[in-house]
Amino acid sequence: MNLMHAQEGREYIIKAIVTDDEEMDAFLFSLGCYSGEPITVISHLRAGCVVSIKDGRYTIDNQLAQAIEI
Repeated sequence: MNLMHAQEGREYIIKAIVTDDEEMDAFLFSLGCYSGEPITVISHLRAGCVVSIKDGRYTIDNQLAQAIEI
């Protein structure tokens, strides 16, 4: 399951980042988004979603959300 199907307000553990794009992978890693880390979807938006990773909140687009397996 990816972040697009996650319930708002529930904490999940990231299982994998599924992408062939090195730049996207590096960007997500810089946010602290990698296997084993907890992630919470704060809200779903039409163009993506707002997530909480560690102590930060980020707005990510649908392409990034689909790459994060939970």
